[in-house]
Amino acid sequence: MTRKADRDQIRRQNRSIVLQALRRNGPMARIDLGQMTRLSPATVTAITSDLLDQGLILSLESEEPKTHQARGRPRTLLKLNPDAVYTIGVRLSVNHIDMSLVNFAGEVTQDKRAYFDSAAADAQSFPTTLLDAIRDFLQEAGVGPSRVREIGVAAQGVVETESGVVAWSPAFAGRKIPVVEPLREAFGADCYISNDTNMITEALHWSDPNRYSGTFAVIMLDYGVGMGLYLNNQLFAGASGTAAEFGHANHIPGGALCRCGKRGCLEAYLSDYALVRAASHMSETTDPITIDAGVSGLARLIELASSGDNDARTAFHEAGRVLGYGLARVIAMIDPKRVVLTGAAMRAFSFMDKGMWEGLEEALVADLRNNFSLDVMPWNEDFIRSGLIAQSMERLDKDFLGTDSLPGERSAGSGKKVSA
Repeated sequence: MTRKADRDQIRRQNRSIVLQALRRNGPMARIDLGQMTRLSPATVTAITSDLLDQGLILSLESEEPKTHQARGRPRTLLKLNPDAVYTIGVRLSVNHIDMSLVNFAGEVTQDKRAYFDSAAADAQSFPTTLLDAIRDFLQEAGVGPSRVREIGVAAQGVVETESGVVAWSPAFAGRKIPVVEPLREAFGADCYISNDTNMITEALHWSDPNRYSGTFAVIMLDYGVGMGLYLNNQLFAGASGTAAEFGHANHIPGGALCRCGKRGCLEAYLSDYALVRAASHMSETTDPITIDAGVSGLARLIELASSGDNDARTAFHEAGRVLGYGLARVIAMIDPKRVVLTGAAMRAFSFMDKGMWEGLEEALVADLRNNFSLDVMPWNEDFIRSGLIAQSMERLDKDFLGTDSLPGERSAGSGKKVSA
């Protein structure tokens, strides 16, 4: 039994390697696939034959010009069948549902933003809002629900990947918002949910695995404060999926009021509303809901700091110190080889930089703080969508092991599992 499981695992891994090579590099001949993947010719032939039979890849003749010495037919190239199956990537944020339709080649064929009222969205109302938005999206795209194999969701806030629930998020008025189960029941697809910063982490690993691998951390400073962790080449989510909630780790007991309702969270000193609150000399007990922050508020604060405003510069400097203290904990606990800072607040990093290193120096011995590299990355919302696509393609590549029918041959209501 163990030998069979081992063989299946090796076969699954080799199929995934072949599919990823075609997805990254486009049409390739079998001999080139073998050289790139380092799989034997016999293994490549066996795998690609199965994939052709399943309709997951297609064969086409090469259009390369023949030399005078060349004989016979043009060599056959293999490519992914983009229409074999579709997935949907969904990002949930304040007042927004961003949807992307993705084919088997990992290409976005259509996207759309739908709007909802975060202030009124709760566990009873939001699932219907989400289902209606996706149905309208598929109808506009001309794709039937049975063609969708998977729906992946990324959400702001505390996400329980095992139960498929958003426990708490600034995107919703209520708590414990069910997402995965309503989607699975309505569309019969495999459904997954993750924290949005985890998807940034996944996107970086997918785009540059040589740089972003092993153990590294991603911290996003934006509307809130998030973290994604890669530990020993695996995205880490914890037992329930709520791990790495960096923003809601306590910085000062009884300190500034956080949007989550607690006091003293790191987010209460690092997020956009925290920066505006500090620069405006508001009380630390000022409710974040009443603070005019967001993209425009942060942009105004950056403009003030750039023009030399002392209050704005002090707010950013002190936030940098808090960030340094938080980073010190992460470095001391997991020893990452790289830390990535991203999010909208990175436009102000020049005002936070000095304070961050001061905080690190105060909180961490030199032997530890000199063991990591720091990447400051301009914010790009496509990171989250790219992470959803990367995870989805990886799951699909492994999921089709031993499948005899075309992936599109699935009736609504036949989803197999709810998982992280």
